[in-house]
Amino acid sequence: MIIAVAAIVLAVELTLVWDQLAKAWKSVYSANWWWVLAGVVAAMSSMHSFAQIQRTLLRSAGVRVRQWRSEAAFYAGNALSTTLPGGPVLSATFMYRQQRIWGASPVVASWQLVMSGALQVVGLALLGLGGAFMLGASKNPLSLIFSLGGFLALIVLAQAVATRPELIDGIGVRLLSWFNSLRGKPADTGLNKWRETLTQLESVSLSRRELGEAFGWSLFNWIADVACLLFACYATGGHPSLAGVTVAYAAARAVGSIPLMPGGLLVVEAVLVPGLVSSGMTLASAISAMLIYRLISWIFISAIGWVVFFFVFRTEKDIDPDATVGEDVEQPPQFSPDPEVRHEPEPER
Repeated sequence: MIIAVAAIVLAVELTLVWDQLAKAWKSVYSANWWWVLAGVVAAMSSMHSFAQIQRTLLRSAGVRVRQWRSEAAFYAGNALSTTLPGGPVLSATFMYRQQRIWGASPVVASWQLVMSGALQVVGLALLGLGGAFMLGASKNPLSLIFSLGGFLALIVLAQAVATRPELIDGIGVRLLSWFNSLRGKPADTGLNKWRETLTQLESVSLSRRELGEAFGWSLFNWIADVACLLFACYATGGHPSLAGVTVAYAAARAVGSIPLMPGGLLVVEAVLVPGLVSSGMTLASAISAMLIYRLISWIFISAIGWVVFFFVFRTEKDIDPDATVGEDVEQPPQFSPDPEVRHEPEPER
C-alpha cells in the first residue's frame, strides 16, 4: 500500500516537472567535461581521506595498515553501504572484519569505527554551521559559539578516554555494580571482562596531534565532497553561492544518513535540488547538477568499490580474523610430537 502511494506521488511529480527534467537531461549532455573531471578528482580525494582517518586512528593503537589496503577496504565498504538494503550494517561489519584481519583487537576495531563516525558527524555539523554562518547566522553568534564549544568538548573528552582509559574505570565499576544489583547477581559479575576491555583500550595512544590529524582528514572529506557538488554546478553553467551549496549539501547528507533507501535514493535528491535552487540556480540547472553529482559520488564511486570488492576481498570470506597472525601471512602447521610415543624416522625416497 505504501509503495503504491509512493509510486503515485512520484508519477504526479514527474508529470509536473517533466519539461524541467527534459531540459536538465539535455544540459547533462552539454556539460563542461573539465568541471566533471574536477568533480571526479574531488570525489576520489574524499574517499582517500576516509582511509587516512582509519590509518591515523589505527596507528595510534599500534596497528599499521598499508595505504592501498585501507583505501581498497573503504571503496568496497562504501559500495556495500550505498547500494544494498541494510548497507550501513553490512559495511560496518565488513570494515570491522578487515581491521581484525589487519591485527586490531576487537576493542580497538570497535573503537576505531565509533571514533571515526563521531569525527565524521562533528565535521559535517561544523561544515553545516559554517555555511549557515556565511548565510547570515552571524546575527546570532552565541548559538555558533556554544555549538562549537560542545563539539570541542566532545573531542577533548574522547581524546582523554583514549589516552587514559583508567579515568572511566571507576564509573564502569559503579554502573556494573548497580546493574548487577538489579539482576540479583554478585557486584563483581563481569568485572574481569570490563577490566580486560580497558586493558585492550590501553593499547590506544591517541595524542592530540593524531587526533587533530584525524579530525583534519574528516573535515577535508566533507570539503572535498562539497567541492564535487560545486564542480557539478559549474559543469552545468550554474554559479551558486558557496554558502548555499554548503548548506544544501549538509542538509542532503544529514537526511541521506537515514537508511530509508540505498544511497539515500530520492531522499537526497528531494533535499538537494531545492537547496541548490535557493543558492541561485535555475531548477533545470539544479537538477542537472544533482544528476552529475550523484553519477560521480554515488554510481561511479560505488562501481569502483564493487570492482575492488570482487577482485580483492571476495577470496577472503574463509579467513578467520581470530586465527590471523600478521597481515596476509599463512603460518605453516606446527608438529608437536608426543614425547611418550616412539616416532620412527621416515624412509628415504
